[in-house]
Amino acid sequence: LVQLVESGGGSVQAGGSLRLSCAASGYTYHSACMGWFRQAPGKEREGVARIYAGATYYAGSVKGRFTISQDNARRTLYLQMDNLKSDDTAMYYCASDRFNVCFSSTLAERDFRYWGQGTQVTVSS
Repeated sequence: LVQLVESGGGSVQAGGSLRLSCAASGYTYHSACMGWFRQAPGKEREGVARIYAGATYYAGSVKGRFTISQDNARRTLYLQMDNLKSDDTAMYYCASDRFNVCFSSTLAERDFRYWGQGTQVTVSS
């Protein structure tokens, strides 16, 4: 059973920083494509970033402000979020699937089978 558990969300003022974590278990973590998605109220879930074997991909809206990384020994995925804006307010989800998903030219929700329960990020202006 694949399990993904996010943590680290909270409330922060615009310009501030947060680091999200996602603890993974139940599968071969080092061969998985790992991603972060977010969903704001009334909006569709959108891709934020993904990582596999050190190769990263970012959505344009977060490039230069967010950094995705992973600690394979701890089976943990991270999302460092700096210079946060009110538009970043959303529920953030960790997702995973086979490594080949990270070879796609897009970061799409439909490509990932395994999801965490989400952690809320609220940015006030």
